[in-house]
Amino acid sequence: MLQAQIYIDKDEVYGAQPLYEFIMRFLIRHKIAGATAFRGQIGFGVHHQLKRPDSWFSFDEPPMLITFIDEDEKVRHALKALRREISSGFIVVNQVERI
Repeated sequence: MLQAQIYIDKDEVYGAQPLYEFIMRFLIRHKIAGATAFRGQIGFGVHHQLKRPDSWFSFDEPPMLITFIDEDEKVRHALKALRREISSGFIVVNQVERI
């Protein structure tokens, strides 16, 4: 089994909808077994400045993590199709095993 993790900015959009919502609906259409989206509480990027999207008067882009696990071929197929649709964010893929 493979686990895919997709890191994006919460405020990114795809057409008229949030990018994270587009990705979740995309995964449903590709019959992925299940997915979860997490909103980051604090983080930093290439400029090494902490981002706290929940602080007062913060305009930092909150990070999002979408993760899903499924059979190897389904994950590879879904990611290949997703890469044709979007070009932002990072994707990490790891081999996992079911206990």
